[in-house]
Amino acid sequence: MNENNHLVIMAGGVGSRFWPMSRPDNPKQFIDVLGVGQTLLQLTVSRFGAAFSPDHIWVVTSEQYKNKVHEQLPEIPEDNILLEPCMRNTAPCIAYVAWKICNRYPDATIVVSPSDHFVVDGEMFRATIEQGLNFVRGTSRVLTLGMKPTRPDTGYGYIQQGENVDGSFSKVNAFKEKPVLEVAKQYLSEGGYYWNAGIFMWDAAVAKEAIRTFEPEIAAVMDKMEPSFYTENEQSVVGECFPQCKNISIDYAVMERLGGKEATILGRPSSVYVLPADFGWSDLGTWGSLYTQIEKDDASNAIIGRGKVKMIESNGCMVCASGNVRMVLQGLENYIVAEDNGTLLICKKDQEQRIKEFSSDK
Repeated sequence: MNENNHLVIMAGGVGSRFWPMSRPDNPKQFIDVLGVGQTLLQLTVSRFGAAFSPDHIWVVTSEQYKNKVHEQLPEIPEDNILLEPCMRNTAPCIAYVAWKICNRYPDATIVVSPSDHFVVDGEMFRATIEQGLNFVRGTSRVLTLGMKPTRPDTGYGYIQQGENVDGSFSKVNAFKEKPVLEVAKQYLSEGGYYWNAGIFMWDAAVAKEAIRTFEPEIAAVMDKMEPSFYTENEQSVVGECFPQCKNISIDYAVMERLGGKEATILGRPSSVYVLPADFGWSDLGTWGSLYTQIEKDDASNAIIGRGKVKMIESNGCMVCASGNVRMVLQGLENYIVAEDNGTLLICKKDQEQRIKEFSSDK
């Protein structure tokens, strides 16, 4: 890959829908969820292979997770671990890293990825990323990956594909919010709709200018922070300024405003494009998404963790047993059963969107 390519990993979330395994003090990106000997964060770096040198890999996370990132990715320079003093969603997160990269690498092209995805075909994934970076490099294009849907899922946002412009690439007609089931079924029957994976590619300078165009207040905060970058004062300045940013996602801040439209960024026409991808993908955002990705027994039960589990007359269940716990489950059908450190969740699989509600102390 081009030496100007940079990888940005967003790793600040608390993974509340993966409770009780994922908790604010140890969220899912720092856990070996799949039982393969690597955490989701480590798997994310491994997935991109040797295409990015360690000094071109950036992690944006919360201040409280600094040590976890250092422990799990010791090869990444300390200056490349950006610490948010508070959660302000993905637009300020991406703004911070885009401003910092541009400060030292003005010609950088970046791919932005969440830290909690699962990919089946790593070789195809890397080829897709290289194809996308080549498409945006040196232009004002913005690219998102669209995952080919395998079911009418209500847990993902969707991308509506528009005019084909360059072989595999198409303009984005619109970004769609997470739909109700009937609408999701309609999307699949119509075709031309893809899951929004939250993986974006663009030149770092384009990211800066797009945010400056559509969210000038966030840009003003970044401009105030920039003189401190790569100095011993950076964290204190970020701690003072970053909380002033609006809480807004990059989808709302930039992508939806460019989707189906065309603007001028850095003196060049700019639009959002989608590259459909089919390398076997899940965002591992919920227990149900994990269930679809791991091996199951003859009764379609998926079991992970170090505990001992005995399934009797049960089928279609997602079970996580941590530590030395012993479980005997009888007569359950399509349930999530998850135990971690003395906390037990028993929930119907079709009700998993309520787990955040269940885990609340209120």
